Amino acid sequence: MMTDLSNTTEFLQACWRCFVLGLVQGLTEFLPISSTAHLKALPVMIGWEDPGLSVIAVIQLGSILAVIAYFKKDLIEIIQGFSFAFKRGQWREPNAQLCFAICVGTLPILLAGMSIKYFWHDFEGSSLRSLPSIAIVSITMAGLLSFAEAIGKRKKNLKNVSGKEGLIVGLGQMLALVPGVSRSGITLSSALINGWQRQDAARFSFLLGIPAITFAGLVELKDAFHSELNPGGLPLLIGIASATTFSWLSIDWLLKYLQKHSTFVFIIYRILFGVVLLIWWWKFSSN
Repeated sequence: MMTDLSNTTEFLQACWRCFVLGLVQGLTEFLPISSTAHLKALPVMIGWEDPGLSVIAVIQLGSILAVIAYFKKDLIEIIQGFSFAFKRGQWREPNAQLCFAICVGTLPILLAGMSIKYFWHDFEGSSLRSLPSIAIVSITMAGLLSFAEAIGKRKKNLKNVSGKEGLIVGLGQMLALVPGVSRSGITLSSALINGWQRQDAARFSFLLGIPAITFAGLVELKDAFHSELNPGGLPLLIGIASATTFSWLSIDWLLKYLQKHSTFVFIIYRILFGVVLLIWWWKFSSN
């Protein structure tokens, strides 16, 4: 009887933890503050185990479901534009150009991600995933985002995007493999430096994330279920559902916010987040 009660308690705890991880994932994936940093730091700071890269990657699939649902109309138009261009050779059509830019922009992070997975076997335990590293990277990225805001001309939009622009933002996205960088933050910064309007930079960032995050989640799906940290099928589904819900809300909010505001609030947040992490790490590491 005690064993059954213990198993039930552990199961409910796993469900709760996955829900919280999904909430954190959803609220931070598309804001320029780094979901990976928060998913690494939060469990450590509240006394939970590090969920591991595989579990996090699977929960991130919820964010993809949200962005696909939110941009369903855009995605249909992009696919139709690409299909039309492929049949008639009219590759200058805006939706075909956008599709090409997304494809080109996805290549750097796919190549880098696969290289890390198959050649850097200790990446999950490397110093790059330590709290001091995440804190320093977060503060550094605040400086880069501030620089991007200062010099960005904000003239380009999705209607005149090209493969070159896609590659520039894609090379930035590749750096998101470093915890604390933020995929959204680095792609926004890259696009702003390249002269994009804020809202269009955000929309492209969301669309560019679809293949990258989907691929990462599917690659890690098998490892997540075979991992010692595997919380179980139902808790993972709860995490994915939580991430889907809160990702949709954060996408909707950010697009509306960037219509009238800069990214200044995120710059301040990243600095404060980095400082708090450093103070917390110093306090507990010295004990």
